[in-house]
Amino acid sequence: MTTQKTQPVLAACLTVCAAAFVAGATLLAKALGTDTLGPALNPLQVSQGRFLFALMAIGSVALVMRPTIRRPAWGRHVVRSTLGWGGVTLMFAAAAYIPLSDATAISFLNPVFGMMLAIPFLGEKVGVWRWISAFVAILGAIILMRPGAGVMEFGALLALFGAMALGAELIVIKKLTNGEGPFQILLVNNLIGVAIATFAASFVWVWLTPLQWAALAGLGVLMAGAQTCFVNAMRRADASFVSPFFYTTLAFATLYDALAFGVLPDTISQSGAAIILASAMLLAWRESRRSKASS
Repeated sequence: MTTQKTQPVLAACLTVCAAAFVAGATLLAKALGTDTLGPALNPLQVSQGRFLFALMAIGSVALVMRPTIRRPAWGRHVVRSTLGWGGVTLMFAAAAYIPLSDATAISFLNPVFGMMLAIPFLGEKVGVWRWISAFVAILGAIILMRPGAGVMEFGALLALFGAMALGAELIVIKKLTNGEGPFQILLVNNLIGVAIATFAASFVWVWLTPLQWAALAGLGVLMAGAQTCFVNAMRRADASFVSPFFYTTLAFATLYDALAFGVLPDTISQSGAAIILASAMLLAWRESRRSKASS
């Protein structure tokens, strides 16, 4: 028996904490992308702050723990970090245009895109249930895009492209985990991410207000905390058990948006989010059944 299957309660708690942190980081990104804390910042600069302060937090832990760093696969890391930076930046941009619940729900599509890409790049076989789940999730995203609704449609499209980039990132992460440890992947990712994000932000960079600096620092620390919680949760339980708890991000995002901006999801938002959530839960249930059957 492995430790992965002996601490399900702790794994669930860690995953819910990760969900709360991710939703909080997205809320701060929305505040920075609007005029809430000062002049609205370009998403490129928000993304730079996310990577910079996350690297500072993870780097501080590395100085204390002094983990063993093996030779990284730099090419794959650059591809992974570029995709992650692009996905995060698009999600931050989307949060300034649409409710957090909409952006969060659409972000749940990234495993669907990862599944599709796993066929040609990882040689994985996708069964009927996975295709059904993917079809249902995409239907929910189409509802959230509100065709013909102007700015709302634009924000949803940004989130959709962000989910695509993050889905592609999952494929590269899968390849990296075959030869490198989680902490090394996390550290190298944020190191390269800072370089990419700083170059991109240099074209739009402006001086920040004290509140904006504080929000960026909080955003970076929250993302680092979310990544740490999720990685540790995956070590303590099966992925099929952990994944459904991460969907509580939607509840946290809705709550934060209501408290901070007074935004409540309308009927269309509720319908689209419910469809995507149902798709994700269906896939998680099916994967759990498969895992038990093969054990």
